[in-house]
Amino acid sequence: MAKVCQITGRKRMKGNNVAHSKLRTKRDFSLNLKHKRFWSEEEQRFVTLKLTCKGMRIIEKNGLEATLREAQKKGLINLV
Repeated sequence: MAKVCQITGRKRMKGNNVAHSKLRTKRDFSLNLKHKRFWSEEEQRFVTLKLTCKGMRIIEKNGLEATLREAQKKGLINLV
């Protein structure tokens, strides 16, 4: 599976390393992805997500169920 946050939809970015001589070489800006298990009271089971720390803060703010519904509307995750 790709390095994509399942809540925010963020992907890794491409950019340049810039040396002191202004020589540029390609590099990747990686995400701070974590595999995290959340307990779903509604479904009475654990839900495992691959998300960034910003995604964790969004879940903390809005709640797990509302955030999962919003991510499903955006097409980021597929709930079974």
